[in-house]
Amino acid sequence: MITGNKGEWSEIYALFKLLGDRELHPGDNEINKIQNIVYPILKILRTEINGNFEYSIEDNIVVISGNEVIFRIPITEFKIKAQYLLSEIKTNQGTFALPEIEDFMKSINCLSLKASSSAKTDITIVIHDQRTGLQPSLGFSIKSQLGSPSTLLNASEATNFVYKIVGDSFSEADAEYVNSLYVKRGTKLMRDIKGRTKAIYERNGKLEFVKTQKQIFSNNLILIDSLLPQILASVLLQFTSSNQSNTEDLVKRAEEQNPLNFDTTDKHLFYSYKIKRFLTDSALGMMASKVWTGQYDATGGYLIVKTTGDIVCYHIYNKNEFENYLLSNTKFETASSSKHHFGEVYEKNGQLYFNLNLQIRFKS
Repeated sequence: MITGNKGEWSEIYALFKLLGDRELHPGDNEINKIQNIVYPILKILRTEINGNFEYSIEDNIVVISGNEVIFRIPITEFKIKAQYLLSEIKTNQGTFALPEIEDFMKSINCLSLKASSSAKTDITIVIHDQRTGLQPSLGFSIKSQLGSPSTLLNASEATNFVYKIVGDSFSEADAEYVNSLYVKRGTKLMRDIKGRTKAIYERNGKLEFVKTQKQIFSNNLILIDSLLPQILASVLLQFTSSNQSNTEDLVKRAEEQNPLNFDTTDKHLFYSYKIKRFLTDSALGMMASKVWTGQYDATGGYLIVKTTGDIVCYHIYNKNEFENYLLSNTKFETASSSKHHFGEVYEKNGQLYFNLNLQIRFKS
């Protein structure tokens, strides 16, 4: 029996829905369809454990071919199954099975919820671009709003940023006070990261960025932009020192404050441009603890399954829309400080330090 959570079942829903609709719409930065741009779908490619399959659309029939096996299924079947599956995803919780959908999946040689792929591509779609006349094959990772929001950049010790505490009057007693600040969440006591950051400044301390905890992450960032470690360190500190968490709001604040003293005479949006590049590379393959070569995975974008069941796409094929979507729909958040070892004043070689952690998640 096949079981999965809302996000996993959303991958099958996307397959059914797109074959039923026979077209794909790009989205704007508010995740709304751009109505005047339509990409007719020619075929969808999916890798299964028993081979590669093509779902080709011919009039009102989906022709499924692979390993010399051919099925012909009416478009209406996919429409009906997509509607039923959407309803079930919305009403179920946790991990669940859907026998009726599983039977239909087997009938079209779809044997698992997640496509068998070593890359991040969940689904590959061949479209007809009416603007260029081309028929590109576009790889997508599927992100569903039907389940819990996923992370764009996962927290780890590699995403820790190291700051030194400067200020002659900041004492060991001040450090002990900062480390005594906790906040209760449910039944657990957690380090009060924002409260501790605030307390450092209230006791005449100041945080100055030194480096990322892991050099590999620093080098990945420098590959994207030579000043990206300092830019992210500044934005991360702004997040920790304020009530703002939306990436777009934090970047706007950075543009206003200009902590790196860029020449803004001609109103260049340095921070927005550089953070967009970082978000795009994070979305398409860059991970903090692995060497980043700048080579995107087979996927080049995201399909968003909205709470309404509509699907919109963002792809590097349409770079501006993709970047604007990432900037507008992500937020900074505080991960587990005990797990990733940050948020505590510590001493090394006579100098006091304080680490902050970077994690970025999609907004709900």
